[in-house]
Formats: sequence, C-alpha cells, structure tokens
Amino acid sequence: MGKMKNRLLNLLLVSAMSVSVLGACSNNNDPKESSEPAATESSDNGTPAETAAFSDISQTIRGNKTPTQEQMDEVNNTMNDTYLGDLYDEKIPSHYEAYPYKKDVTLDVWLPADSNIPDMNNQVVQKQVEKLTGIKVNFITPPVGQEADAFTLMISSGELPDIIIEPERYPGGMEAGLKDGAYLDLTDLMEKNTPNYSEWRNSDETRRKTTVTDSGKLLGFYGIAPYSEWMWFGMLIKKEALEKTGMEIPTTMDEWHAFLTKAKEVGYSEPLNYGSTYGQIFTGIINGAFGVWDWTFMDADGKVQWGPAQPKAKDYLTTMQQWNKEGLLNRDWATADFNQRMASAISNKTAVMMDSPDTMWSYWKQQNNIDFVGALNPVLNAGDKAATTYKNFKRTGRSAAITTQADDVEAAMAWLDFAYSKKGWEILNYGEYGKTHLVDDSGKPYFQPESNIYKDPDGQPVATTLVKYRMHSWPDIRDEHNSNPLIVAEGSYSGDIRKYWTENMDTSVAMPPITFTQDEASREAELGNQLSTLRGEYFAKIISGQLPVSAYDKFLSEAKKMGLDEFLSIHQAALDRYNQR
Repeated sequence: MGKMKNRLLNLLLVSAMSVSVLGACSNNNDPKESSEPAATESSDNGTPAETAAFSDISQTIRGNKTPTQEQMDEVNNTMNDTYLGDLYDEKIPSHYEAYPYKKDVTLDVWLPADSNIPDMNNQVVQKQVEKLTGIKVNFITPPVGQEADAFTLMISSGELPDIIIEPERYPGGMEAGLKDGAYLDLTDLMEKNTPNYSEWRNSDETRRKTTVTDSGKLLGFYGIAPYSEWMWFGMLIKKEALEKTGMEIPTTMDEWHAFLTKAKEVGYSEPLNYGSTYGQIFTGIINGAFGVWDWTFMDADGKVQWGPAQPKAKDYLTTMQQWNKEGLLNRDWATADFNQRMASAISNKTAVMMDSPDTMWSYWKQQNNIDFVGALNPVLNAGDKAATTYKNFKRTGRSAAITTQADDVEAAMAWLDFAYSKKGWEILNYGEYGKTHLVDDSGKPYFQPESNIYKDPDGQPVATTLVKYRMHSWPDIRDEHNSNPLIVAEGSYSGDIRKYWTENMDTSVAMPPITFTQDEASREAELGNQLSTLRGEYFAKIISGQLPVSAYDKFLSEAKKMGLDEFLSIHQAALDRYNQR
C-alpha cells in the first residue's frame, strides 16, 4: 500500500478539495427515443456537462442468440446500455459522465479472499470494469482464514488502502472508523460524485433507511437490491425419504418426530443433519417453533428480546435431547464442518438437511440426482403460522468504505458508483456478454445453456463459476433472483423453494439492520461474545446429554450476571434510533 500519511493533513485536504460535478444527465434507454442525441445539462458553473449519445442497438442485441464479435465488443467495451430493459419498479440509473476517468489512477482495494478466486486482480468481471471506467485497481487479499488478523494488523499499522470492502470489521463499526480517522464521511460528497448510487438508494424508502446512519451520515456503499431477497435457509427433505416412509411433509414438531422416527426405521441411520461447527443448531428453524430464537428478535410490542432466554427454552432443549438420544440427529452435529455435512447429505444416512436449497441443488440434484422438497419451519400446534427471524431489508451483498488515505477520493467514488449503473448491474450480475450471458427479447440478461457459467472450460462446478465469471457478493445492485445461476439453471427449483418459504412465513419478529454508536458497539461486541459462548456451551452440552435440562436455570442466571439486560438495552436503543431515521 505504501500510503502512510499525516491523517490530519489528509482530512483537511479532503474537506478542502474541489469536487467536480458529475452531471445529472443519463443515457435514455427508451428504444423509441434513444437514437436521439442525449441532452446536456449545465454544471454548477454554467458550463454544459457533455454526455455521450448512444445509438439504439436493442434490435440487434435483444433476442440474439449468436452475436457477432463486433456486437459483443460494442456491448462489452462501451457504456451503451440501450438494449437493456427496465425490469423493476424503480429504474436503474445510467449516469456515465465520469467515464473514462480523467486521470491515470490505481486504487488499492482491500477485501477478504474467496477460495474459488486465486487472484482477484485477474477476475474477469473486475478487469472489464477497469476497462470501462478507466480506473485501475490493485486488490489486496489476505490468505483465506486469516482475514480477521490481517484486518487488525492493517488498521493498527496506520497504513490504509484507498477502499476497504467489509469496513464494518473495524472495532466498533464504521462510525468508530470515522471517529478514529480511518474512514471518510461521504455525506457531502455523495450527491455530486455518485449519481448512480445516490439515485438508486433514494428511489426506495427501505433502501434509503438501511444505508444511512442514525445521525444521517453516509459512510459507505452498500449492496442494495431491487427487492427483498427470498430467505435462503431452511428444512429440505429428500423426496425418496417421503416415498419410503409414505408420509407427507411434516409441519408440527410432533409430525417431525414421527417422520424422523419412521425415516430411521426405513434405513436413514442419522435422518436429520442437525448441526455443525458453523452453527446450524442456532438457525431458528426448530428452536423458533418454541419462540427460542437464535439471538435478538422483536416481540409483539416491538421490544427487543433475546431468544435463548425465552420461557419455552427448556421445552426446546428437552425435545432435542430426546431426539439426540433416539439417534435422530447426525452423530457429529457438534463438530462437523461443511465438507463433512455434504458427505453425510449425499449418503444413505441423511433424509433431511437444514441448509440452502441453492447449495443442495448443486450437491443433491446436480451431482447426485437426488430430488428434494422444502418444508416450512416447524410449529408447535397445527394451524400455527410458521415464522422466521430472517427478513431481507433490500440490503444484501457487501459494503465498502473509502479511507482517509485515499489518494483520489473522486476516483474511488466513481469506481464504486459504476456498480449502481445499469451497465454495472449487467456486468456484475451477469458477467461478459456473449460468453457468460445473452439478452432476451424483453432486454433481460440470462445465462444461455452454453454459458461458461454452466460449461466452464476448466470444468469447474457452478458453485465456483458463479464467482469466477460474475460477482456474487459485492457493493452493487444484486439481482439475486434472476442472476444466481443455481436458481435459474434449467430445471432448478431452489428459487421456488426460497420463494415459497418467504411468502409463507411470518417475519414480524425479524430485526432490521440496526447500527450502534462507537461506545455501544464496543460493549455490545463484548457482551455478545460472552453470551454467544455461554449459549453455545450450555445448549450443546444439554442437547448431547452431558448436562441435564435443569442446567438451563444456571445458564440463564449466568447470562443475567454477564449483563443480558444491558445487552438488550443497547439493542433497544439502536432499534429506537433506526425507527426514527
């Protein structure tokens, strides 16, 4: 990075800098009018801000299944987006006046590595973004599994890159990073320097509310979707298990017990794959039936409560201890990692997984031809409505912040802003035109059967190509429902399951994406870590039979001594502020 600077001087320079106006005009995407020259709009000093006028190429691109190299070049190498339709309630902006960027600049961008992408600097989508924006990027990625330590070392060194992806890793959150002089306050710069991001986030109240701090500050760029994404995690049952048991999809806890017992009788030795080292026992899927949610939730009065401290916790623990004794759970539920879970999933041991239907579409259906169905979260009594604490508030993907050591703040903002333009939306979600996606008659991109998403030249599976040829989690406009190749693959029903879950479960208990003040964040993290460790130890030992269910009383007493009431008061204060945004 090599950018050690005097922070005070840098902050003064940033605040005094003359930020050029990126005109508010945009490319007209109406096929009937887009062949007309684009209008110009006066800048602050009265000088017309010129913008490129693109010829309408919708007739040659839409519905074209065999584009020529010349057509692919025009789509991939220019900002022309006249062939793209408007697919959502709000139009995606098309402001390209900042590109190509006026100066030769290279941005240092820190982000956690993806094990499926050996070198982010050679990721095809990012190379295309670099070409279109004229802004070079040097990605700095720590070794997989060492992200936390690497981030801590970077912050403590005082040597920062221009941009940090996942800036909320900062101790105390992004506002703490601002207060300590690490992150820039972008509030007064956004409207001028990020016409796409500003227009998109302000086009919907939920997007606006979830991308601003309680005090009204804009500290970064967030992944914000055109809609609330479907929930992604739940109960999945092998169809063959339903056939072998002769039973219907269970709904109540009693029905689930009967089904799992029968599944064990017909040969599934560990019918429910229940847990793992990454926390499946706290998914809210089963414990939610008892109102014993994983973590914080809102009660009927809109007050914050802590799930493990709810009245029916002992009932939940008694049930799971019994199921464990009866051999209804995978024996390694307390220790299994992802690979161990998937190995069990495809074996004859397992009848039910608690996981993502996208993941299981790959492991069960695509790789092993095992069909499956989705079940709603269990309930205690017949007729009760299934519920979940998961709700997507149109916030998705990752976030990004610009640091006080950015050499060219305007360039950093322009590079990030491109992801919220219509062209950026297409490229980041769907990859390169021709090789990775085509465009249908309505102007909607799609992955063709011969796409390198599905037929990778290197023979890699879709679980890898979805990050190799596109961006799956990024500060952008993520079109998860249409651009997740596992959802839209021919014959895939994972999206149908996710949609079914989302439309048929009560989300009134779900907490919105609240934020904490610097002081709150530090204390909340301290208390949260202690409570999480306490919960994990007691619940696991009780379910496994190492402790009796009566040990729950001691757990609750210790949680209160640790500061549970203070923990809840911090969350309540943050929720109250969120509601006032």
